Amino acid sequence: MITLNHYLVLAAILFSIALVGILRRKNLLLLFFATEIALNAINIALAAFSKYLGDLTGQLFAFFIIAIAASEVAVGLGLLIIWYKRTGNIDLDSLQSMKW
Repeated sequence: MITLNHYLVLAAILFSIALVGILRRKNLLLLFFATEIALNAINIALAAFSKYLGDLTGQLFAFFIIAIAASEVAVGLGLLIIWYKRTGNIDLDSLQSMKW
């Protein structure tokens, strides 16, 4: 039987992988992926607590996080495409300033 601890361990592992990805990456696209993994880890924890407590509040928060993450990715990828067209790379080192 899968208990609350299993879900929380999975969420902690995913969040730690995402944290390492956020701190060590130089590529903006991989930074977006790591952020999405962190948000999904939070969603797993919220859904697990929601199931454990018998309340739908955690699932409702997870739904809103998914909606906000989708809009964040749409805007972020749009900016990333514009940045790639102007500079030719998507490294974080090229973002010294946002002057065009």
